[in-house]
Amino acid sequence: MDFKKIKKIYIIGIEGAGTSALARILKFKGFTVSGSDEGDHFYNSVLKSEDIAVKHRFNEKNIPSDVDVIIYGSSFKSETNKELKAALKLKKPIFTYGEMLARLFNKDYGIAICGTHGKSTTAAMLGYVFKVLELSPNLIVGAKIPQLNGNSIAGKSEYFIIEADEFQNKLKLYDPKMAILTSVDWDHPDTFPTFSEYKKAFIDFVAKIPKTGFLVVWGDSVATNEVARVCQGQIIKYGFRPDNDLVISKIGNQKAGVKFLKNNLGEFETKLTGDHNLLNIGAVVAVCYKLNLDMEKVREAIANFQGITRRFEYVGKRNGAILIDDYGHHPEEIKATLKGARQIYPDKNIIAVFHPHSYSRTEALLHEFAQSFDDANQVLVLDIYGSARENSGTVCSKDLVNLINKYNRDKAEYIPTIDEVIRQLKDKINKKDILISLGAGDVWKATNRLKIDE
Repeated sequence: MDFKKIKKIYIIGIEGAGTSALARILKFKGFTVSGSDEGDHFYNSVLKSEDIAVKHRFNEKNIPSDVDVIIYGSSFKSETNKELKAALKLKKPIFTYGEMLARLFNKDYGIAICGTHGKSTTAAMLGYVFKVLELSPNLIVGAKIPQLNGNSIAGKSEYFIIEADEFQNKLKLYDPKMAILTSVDWDHPDTFPTFSEYKKAFIDFVAKIPKTGFLVVWGDSVATNEVARVCQGQIIKYGFRPDNDLVISKIGNQKAGVKFLKNNLGEFETKLTGDHNLLNIGAVVAVCYKLNLDMEKVREAIANFQGITRRFEYVGKRNGAILIDDYGHHPEEIKATLKGARQIYPDKNIIAVFHPHSYSRTEALLHEFAQSFDDANQVLVLDIYGSARENSGTVCSKDLVNLINKYNRDKAEYIPTIDEVIRQLKDKINKKDILISLGAGDVWKATNRLKIDE
C-alpha cells in the first residue's frame, strides 16, 4: 500500500479499543480520519480529544464520497450492519482493523505482546517505559492508559508496540521482529474449537520471528515452553523458577528482585498488585535489558507506571464499601484478580459481580469458571454478554450459578441485569465489603453507578 496517495480514511466501528487507537495514530501521521459507531462510547473521549469526527448512528450516507480507504472492526458483519454492507459495494480499498494495523506494524520494528492473559498491561507498561525514556514509540493497547490520556502513543521512531490479539487469529497478519508471550490457556473457542488449535495459532506466530529477533516467554508454563520451541531467534525465558534466564524473586506483593543470567538487576517496585504483575514486570525488564536501555531509568519508569483501566481499578466507595473494577473474563484471570484482592484485604467480605462474556467461552470453560471464585465470599452472576459476536448459545448464567453452588453451597446467585444488582446492593454493602465487577462486557457500569462521590 502506498500511504503517500492516501488522504482520507473512514473507520466503521471507530470507538472500539483497537480502532480508536489506530485512528489516533493515523491522524498523527497526517491523514484525515473520521468514522461511526454505536454502543457504550467508551473510547469517544479519546477521539474527541483528537478532534476526530464520529457519527453515532450507522448509516450508508455517513461514508464520505471522497474517502480513499475504509477500515472496519472485524466484529461487524455486512449481514447486520447496513453501513458496512454499503461500504463493501464501493470501489474503494477496504480493510479490517487488523489488516490495516499489520500494514503499519510490519514495516516498522514491530514488538508484539501476545498471550491469553496480561498482554494489555505488559504492552502498556512497555510503551510507557519507552515513552519515558524518550524513544518515541508507536503503541496500540486494548485498554485506556490514564497516564497517556488514551490507549495509544503516536511516535516518530520505528518501534511499534502492539497488543497482538489472537481472536479470529489476527496473529497471522503480523510479522514481529520480537515478541513477548505471557501465557497460553485455551480461550476463544468460537475461533479455536480445541486447545491444540489455539496453541497452533501462537506456534505459527512465534515461528515468524526472524533469526535476528528474539522471544521473551513466560518460562514457568508447559504450554508457553512448547510454543517457544519453534522460535528461530533467541529465546529469553522469565518467571519465578530458578531455571529461567530472567529470574523473579518475590520480595513483596508490589516488589520483586530480578536477576538476568549472571547479572543481578536489583529490585523493581510497582504500584500494581499481585504475582501476575510481577511477571509482567519481568517481561518488560527482559526486553529493555536486551535492547541495552538505561536500567536505572527503566526501574524508575516501572515504579511510576499506574496501570491501565479495568485492571483491578479502584472506582470509589459506597457506604464505606470499596468498589473495584476488573476486566477479568477468563477463569485464570478471575483467579488472579480475586487472589490479589484477598492478599490486600484478607479480612474483608469480597463480593464478585461477574458478567460472563460470550456463550461459547462460558460453555467451553464452564467447569473452570465454576472453580475460579474461591477467594470471593459471594458471587452475583449476570446474564451472559454476547456482544456483537453471539446472540445466543446452549448455556446460560443459571448453569454457572448451579455449578458454583455445587462446589461452594449458596455462594452464587443469579441476578440478570446490572440495574437489579444495583438495587440489591446499594443499601446493603458497607465498610466490611469489597465489591469487584468482573468481565469483558459492560459490568463496569455496576461499580461506577454504585459509587458515591467521596
